[in-house]
Amino acid sequence: MTTSNTTIFDLSIDDLIEEAYERCGMRPQSGYQLSSARRSLNILFLDWANRGLNLWTIEQATFALTQGVNEISLPTDVVNVLEAVIRQSNQGINTDVYLDRISRGDWLNVPDKTTQARPAQFYVERTIIPKVYFYPAADQNYTFVYYRIRRIQDAGNYTNTADVNFRFLPCLASGLAYYLALKFAADRAVALKSIYEEDFQRAAVEDRDTASVQFVPDLGV
Repeated sequence: MTTSNTTIFDLSIDDLIEEAYERCGMRPQSGYQLSSARRSLNILFLDWANRGLNLWTIEQATFALTQGVNEISLPTDVVNVLEAVIRQSNQGINTDVYLDRISRGDWLNVPDKTTQARPAQFYVERTIIPKVYFYPAADQNYTFVYYRIRRIQDAGNYTNTADVNFRFLPCLASGLAYYLALKFAADRAVALKSIYEEDFQRAAVEDRDTASVQFVPDLGV
């Protein structure tokens, strides 16, 4: 038998909306129903940011630090900072040094935040415009290299495809169907919610780092 030899299946936003409405037992008949579905889809994306790591939204980014800097503002699409290093360049050779992340209380208790040396710690202030504070302040030029979780991109035009990994398409369709059922098909909401949570759990379990982990017991006194 012949197979397609392709692995490019995806759903445009309008196809996704149509699939979700069909699961609600209806078809979108008006512009309002389309715009309502796109709004629900964007809200669904925001909910996913609260459900844990979405590996396809983890990206590496950099920020140039100059002498005396101990505070920077990050792009507004940054959800959180996972890990970071300070990179020092010398004659074309980059040296990365791990940064410890500290809490708000630890940052508050730093007595002299203007002390200059190579930064060793950082605190992330997760406000509308995220900020990062460093201690000590940079004593020369460095590069702040960090892995960030970014927001899932908005749905945008109906001809777009969703900014999700293909493995999440089933739970994206079931999640949107559940959100639409809350507004247009309340009798199906409970069943669709159950399907959505099951689909999301299945995708989330697979969406993980599969690198080997070694645990070493601490036998010291």
